[in-house]
Order: sequence, then structure tokens, then C-alpha cells
Amino acid sequence: MFLLGTATTFAGAFLAACGEEAPEDIAKTDVPVGSAVILDRFIIAQPTAGNYVAYSSVCPHQQKKITKVEGDKVKCTAHGSTFDIATGDRVAGPALSGLRKVELKDNGDKVSAENPAG
Repeated sequence: MFLLGTATTFAGAFLAACGEEAPEDIAKTDVPVGSAVILDRFIIAQPTAGNYVAYSSVCPHQQKKITKVEGDKVKCTAHGSTFDIATGDRVAGPALSGLRKVELKDNGDKVSAENPAG
């Protein structure tokens, strides 16, 4: 019984990893102007009023999660890399590149981020 349960759990995890992940969305009013919100897999920012952008929440340095918003910057607290929310560019720290931009969809009163297909 244990082996059957383990195999079923593994198969489910494998299929989930191979499938497409659902987009993450947030109400536009929950994203502060000049700042950002960190969701599970994405960062959604509003650098200027009505201008929304989205990035992966994975730091390009060592693939740790970016966990801190500091005004118009986001920071990976694991090693200190800091990124500009308007451009995703690296501002400081050991990361050699900026954040990976992701697709952002405007859904009226919400915006959603998702990994591009392919």
C-alpha cells in the first residue's frame, strides 16, 4: 500500500511539473503606484500610474525567491541582489543579469502574470 501511494504521489507531481502553471492575478488596486507586489511565482509592479509590468520572482543569481519590496526596487534577501521594478534591471548584488520579464495580461480590474508558452 505504501508503494502504491508513493507511486501515485510521484506520478501526480510529475504530471503537474509537465503541465502548464495557472496564471497568478491580482486586483490593480492592490499594486501600489511606484512599487510592486510579490506573488508566489511572479512580481507585478506598477512603476507609474496605470503602467503594469511583471517578472519572475526567481532571482537570476542562484534561483532563490525574491522576497522583499523596497519602494521602487525588489530584493533577494538570500544574497542581496536588488532589481529596479520599472525595467527589471539589476541595481546591486551578485546577480549578473536582470529579472526575467513574463507575460502580463490586463483583465479589466485585475492583471495576471504567466510564463510565456514554449
